[in-house]
Amino acid sequence: MSTIYIGIDNGVSGSIGIIDGKEQDSTFLEMPTYSQQDYTKKEKNITRIAHNKLCNFLVKYWEDDKVRRVVLIERPMVNPGRFKATGSALRCLESVLIAVQNTMPTAIIIYVDSKEWQKVMLPKGIQKEDLKTASAQVGCRLFPRERKTIQRHGDADALLMAEWARRTKL
Repeated sequence: MSTIYIGIDNGVSGSIGIIDGKEQDSTFLEMPTYSQQDYTKKEKNITRIAHNKLCNFLVKYWEDDKVRRVVLIERPMVNPGRFKATGSALRCLESVLIAVQNTMPTAIIIYVDSKEWQKVMLPKGIQKEDLKTASAQVGCRLFPRERKTIQRHGDADALLMAEWARRTKL
């Protein structure tokens, strides 16, 4: 049975990376988002995940019942001291989780801490402020077909998560 690995870098600035384990084909997409009026009384906009677009993208990977799907979702940042960022991260997680469960009901969902895949996929000794640059460089080297999108997005975290899962045979 072949496996499709789907890495999801959670959040409105996140991305989705898909690797077909059999064909070693890759797809990289920036998280589809939109802006709307905030739900608070303060007049400002917030960015949210475009749930329907995300579902329409993911449903393409549900066509074959003989394919195993492993979805890796990067664990969201939850910090009571950063209330707004935590709220945004949890809203995004809920939207992503519902999209995955609705479009791929038998998918295996695994939550992953970034450090777990980074220690395997990125060079040793990378400082925190250089992680995104290193991710983009490694991603462009491993997935040259996705170079343009990786460079525009600024990192290849989702693809590297999916590749980490493929290499570790999750």
